[in-house]
Amino acid sequence: MIQPASPCAEVVRPAISEHEDGYLPARMINELVYCPRLFYLMYVEGQFEHNAETIEGDGVHRRIDQKSDSLASPNGADVQDVPFGQTAEGSPEDPAEDEPKIHARSVTLASDRLGVVAKLDLVEAQGHLATPVDYKRGRPRQNDDGSLGVWDPERVQLCLQALVLRENGFQCDAGIIYYHATRQRVVVPIDDRLLLRAQAAVVQARQVAELPRPPEPLAASPKCPRCSLSAICLPDETNRCRAGEGQPNASAKVRLPATPRDDLKPLYLNTQGLYVGKKAELLEIKDRGKVVQQVRLRDINQVNLFGNIQMSTQALQTLLFAQIPVVLFTERGYFYGMLQGTGLKNILLRREQFRMADDPQRSLAIAQALVAGKIRNQRVLLMRNHVSPPPGAIAELKRWAAKAETASSAETLLGIEGNAARIYFQHFAGMIKVGDQPMDPANLLGEPPRYHFDFRKRNRRPPRDPVNALLSLAYTLVAKDLTVTAAAVGLDPYLGFYHQPRPGRPALALDLMEPFRPLLADSAVITAINNRMSCPEDFVQAGVGVTMTPSGRKAFIRAYEQRMDQLVTHPLFDYRVSYRRLLEIQTRLLARVVSGELTRYPVFVTR
Repeated sequence: MIQPASPCAEVVRPAISEHEDGYLPARMINELVYCPRLFYLMYVEGQFEHNAETIEGDGVHRRIDQKSDSLASPNGADVQDVPFGQTAEGSPEDPAEDEPKIHARSVTLASDRLGVVAKLDLVEAQGHLATPVDYKRGRPRQNDDGSLGVWDPERVQLCLQALVLRENGFQCDAGIIYYHATRQRVVVPIDDRLLLRAQAAVVQARQVAELPRPPEPLAASPKCPRCSLSAICLPDETNRCRAGEGQPNASAKVRLPATPRDDLKPLYLNTQGLYVGKKAELLEIKDRGKVVQQVRLRDINQVNLFGNIQMSTQALQTLLFAQIPVVLFTERGYFYGMLQGTGLKNILLRREQFRMADDPQRSLAIAQALVAGKIRNQRVLLMRNHVSPPPGAIAELKRWAAKAETASSAETLLGIEGNAARIYFQHFAGMIKVGDQPMDPANLLGEPPRYHFDFRKRNRRPPRDPVNALLSLAYTLVAKDLTVTAAAVGLDPYLGFYHQPRPGRPALALDLMEPFRPLLADSAVITAINNRMSCPEDFVQAGVGVTMTPSGRKAFIRAYEQRMDQLVTHPLFDYRVSYRRLLEIQTRLLARVVSGELTRYPVFVTR
């Protein structure tokens, strides 16, 4: 990662094969020295996110990593042919003056004594003498006396590379950091003090890796804002919640997030018969063999397929490797499930999730917060959007929200939620303000529309009127997004604390969506109807129910995604983020409760 005054980040996504045998990557020790919590998130949980610095660092290392060279040990053997972790035997001698210098790039060596594996960007060797050269994207540190220095995490990583070279038969008294931004080489002597520091870091890394949950986040540290994992770590947000719980050493200061919106967008494919293939870094979408659209992989965070849409194996493999989930729906919008890469490697969080789900009291505490938050958000939506907010209903919803917080059992809570929903949907029609909506101009000479947006009550499976059809699709979309988010965070989407597990039902996603039903789904439906984004012509009869046409579904998905991109102020952290990013923040806060970092779930309630 980067230091505050010297952004020299590099891509350090850990691979399972690097530490499945207990060998710690030297670059992960770099992260530990920088921040133990960062090391835990990356090494133990396998979390990673790009930012501008890591992308630039990736470019610096791309040329180096194109070729992996061999490195001959002093006794003439190829050290990369020595069994993993074993030492190449040989007695060092001073190199002859005419002995050629060797420059080996992208060399991977291991130390069995330390249990460390290192990938060296460049090794400059002559005889038994070898010097590791590590490439960094940023600038060197400026010492107080004006000389150039090296940041502590980089010194430790370079020292470990030197130790690995020594164990493989070389003499290594110094290393070099090459800073790409300034084209400068800074020599780092490998002295006894640095050796002790590096060996202590290895011991500390093994201790941190054995912890049941991440170490405490840094408090108001200048390292956090430019860290690529800041949105995953949530250091300020976690500390604010801990301060509210009265935990010691917790800071209430929350800095603005680096990116309030997610630049990546979901891809929806709704036209039947489409074929999705891959070409270079693009998804090619074809209709009857003709390319109708090309989508860059780096621009999307999920792919949603409705109905009969085919996808090539190459496209699927590329999406799974890039951790981009593929979500499957029926043609009418029922959520089938999703395909996702292996993702996070940490089972500890899911183990705690299962333990909490088996604890009625802990599960009830989370369920109480979720249902109370849902009722309060329903109340706010009525107050904001109803033609004439009914005072009796507003007061009743406030009363039921207070009761939800003190419900004695899950069954009682279910009854409270049902009573509040009955009051809410009794007045839902008052938020629909289309009046006598005109027909689509293209159909002015045709028959009058068969359907009207005259909502009477909530019905489903199947929905029997256009408003209920929109609500069902909206709830499906929110559940889909939270299923994807829960899996990305490391939770099991199918085990909840309020909704009981059933085959094929993402119970945790349904738990998380309770406070967001009125804010995302209901609000998107009201906006789509009132702004004429959804029209009566978008609906057709389907047996005893009503379903949407492909064009109508496409129009509503646009309204839903617009809502997801809107900024909202978080009442606890006092910054503005999009609803899409808010879903991730709230899911990660729930993970903090599951892991034991927080004792109460801070449910999102809008003002």
